[in-house]
Amino acid sequence: MARREMQLILTSCKSGLNTFTQSPLMGKTEAIIIGRTRYSETTLIVHWCCPALGLFRTIARGALKPKSPFAGTLDLFVSAEIRLVPAKSGDLHTLAEARWVNPRLGLRQSYGRVLAATFLVKLIALVVEPHAPILVIYELLTKALDYLNDHDPSRAFVERFELRLAEDLGLVGEGTVYVGESARAIEESFHRRMPVQRRQLLEWIAQHHAPLV
Repeated sequence: MARREMQLILTSCKSGLNTFTQSPLMGKTEAIIIGRTRYSETTLIVHWCCPALGLFRTIARGALKPKSPFAGTLDLFVSAEIRLVPAKSGDLHTLAEARWVNPRLGLRQSYGRVLAATFLVKLIALVVEPHAPILVIYELLTKALDYLNDHDPSRAFVERFELRLAEDLGLVGEGTVYVGESARAIEESFHRRMPVQRRQLLEWIAQHHAPLV
């Protein structure tokens, strides 16, 4: 499963596979908010991670208006049930509905938790092409965010996530590398440096003496 997922990630954009045109976008799906940017005074661009649809963007028109149905819903790292309207051209789809499934309010209890969650989604964005199915990686991210909802991060947490991700991508075999070597394997395979949040997170962990778990 992991190697097949890796192949989809690396080839879907090149082969012209459009997952969105093959998916029932007018139906509902569950996804995690991994980023958001202001488009105008009242509108947001929201970045999502979804098992079947991969990484994609939506425009949430009027989301910042006080009486918007999206008000208070589109927070980072929330899992939501959403309904989309596909773009006629380009890759910016329209968000029609969003409802919390798991708000993960505990993530906001410490800067370290938010920093760790940011690192996780930045790392996934580094290794995944948009619109490629990522069933295993989505499950890994969901479990990691759920853990951070109740616990501060540790170095062991960071390295375990990197190891699992490297294994799921088929970059290393199970038990073939030391936990701390996974980051190097990812960098070498994708020819990209790890997100800067990794260094910041490890510094935060060292300063706060987070326990190894």
